[in-house]
Amino acid sequence: EVQLVESGGGLVEAGGSLRLSCAASGFTFDEYAIGWFRQAPGKERDGISCISRSDGTTYYDDSVKARFTISTDNAKNTVYLQINSLNPEDPAVYYCASINYFCSSHPTGYRYWGQGTQVTVSS
Repeated sequence: EVQLVESGGGLVEAGGSLRLSCAASGFTFDEYAIGWFRQAPGKERDGISCISRSDGTTYYDDSVKARFTISTDNAKNTVYLQINSLNPEDPAVYYCASINYFCSSHPTGYRYWGQGTQVTVSS
């Protein structure tokens, strides 16, 4: 059974940092890319970052590339998203999802999704 489980969300003061985790199981990690998306209330689900185990490439949306870092721990089949300098645009539910081989910035094509983890920023 394929599973993606996010963790690490919470309430953080503006300017603070969080590290989100996406633990993957039930599939061959090397054959997939893992993307991070976020969705705020009333808004679409936006792709913010992705890492491909197939070719090693990473993707960041322009709105986050200066503050977000994606990485993997292959031994743990886990992908991390480090978020620094949290600001009022960041609160959302953050999801990870898997797609075959190569990254895509659009949710279409991602087959498996985690349940999401909430990020809240206090001012």
